[in-house]
Amino acid sequence: MILETQRLILREFEPDDARHLFALNAVPDVIKYTGDPPFQSIAEARSFIDNYDQYRKFGYGRWAVIGKTHGEFLGWCGLKYDAARDETDLGFRFFKQYWNHGFATEAAKGCLDHGFNKLGLQSIVGRAMKQNTASIRVLEKIGMLFEREATVHHGDCGMIYRIAATDLKI
Repeated sequence: MILETQRLILREFEPDDARHLFALNAVPDVIKYTGDPPFQSIAEARSFIDNYDQYRKFGYGRWAVIGKTHGEFLGWCGLKYDAARDETDLGFRFFKQYWNHGFATEAAKGCLDHGFNKLGLQSIVGRAMKQNTASIRVLEKIGMLFEREATVHHGDCGMIYRIAATDLKI
């Protein structure tokens, strides 16, 4: 377990999560604003997990989000280091049945707290396509501030948000 919130446990991906990641990325509405193609098979999702090197390289990454009540896989949330930009990005993705229940906000707040207070990060960014108002709302609810518009995901307009350790109000 990486971190725990009131209703959630966040942990590193495990091999058995491949079926969940495959199913998650198979839902067009879930990946609509991500720029990611769906996995072609559970084996491809398993290969993604097997080759995911963020934990080893940087000590953090995207984490599986597990509901405490029933142990269900809700989606993922976490931090990802982008070496090209020399910055850490907060991202999240949940199955549709868990949208609008506050899980993304709760998990994202936990990730910010972990990033600043456990990992010693100084700044974390969040990116969302301009049309993805739900994700933008989550970024704003956790205290991130709009920084600028930028091109993301194959030329689409995106919104860049940022929060510094000194801004954290969790």
